[in-house]
Amino acid sequence: MDMRQHEHTRSGPYEHHGHHEHRKGATSWTMAAQATLHCLTGCAIGEIAGMAIGTALAWHNVPTMILAIALAFVFGYSLTMRGVLRAGLDVRSALRVALAADTVSITIMELADNGTIALFPGAMDATLSDALFWLSLALSFVVAFLLTTPVNKWMIARGKGHAVVHQYH
Repeated sequence: MDMRQHEHTRSGPYEHHGHHEHRKGATSWTMAAQATLHCLTGCAIGEIAGMAIGTALAWHNVPTMILAIALAFVFGYSLTMRGVLRAGLDVRSALRVALAADTVSITIMELADNGTIALFPGAMDATLSDALFWLSLALSFVVAFLLTTPVNKWMIARGKGHAVVHQYH
C-alpha cells in the first residue's frame, strides 16, 4: 500500500498501522521519494522566496543565499508541523517531531541545491527575468532530490527522519 492509500485508510490521528512499520530493510524507494518530495516542497518554497527577495532587492549573493536557506528550513519545518499539529500534537511536540524528521534531509538538500547553483556558470549573477535563474534553480532541485532520496531511504529504514512523522499520518 503506498502512502496515498495509507492516508485514505487511516482511522485515527495516532493510529500506526503494522503494515507501515519502519523496520530495517522495509523501506521502499517510493516511500523515500515521497518523503523527499515532501521535504523538497518546503525547501523549494523557501529557496524560491529567498532567492526572489534577495535578487529583487539587488542583495549580494551571500545574504541572498542565507535568506533562501533560512526560509527553506522555516517552510520545510512548517509543512511537517502543519501535519502533526493536525494530528493533535501541541506546538512544542510538533516542533520536536519536525526537527527530528527533517533536519538531516533539509541540510543535505540545501547543501546540494545551493552547491549546484554556486557551481552553475552565471547562475549567481542571474536576475529573476533571466531564464538562467529559473533553469539553474530547477536543476538544483533535481540534484537535491537525487542526492537526498537515498539518505531518506536509509534513515527511514532505521526509524529516523520521516519515519518519526509517519506515525502521525
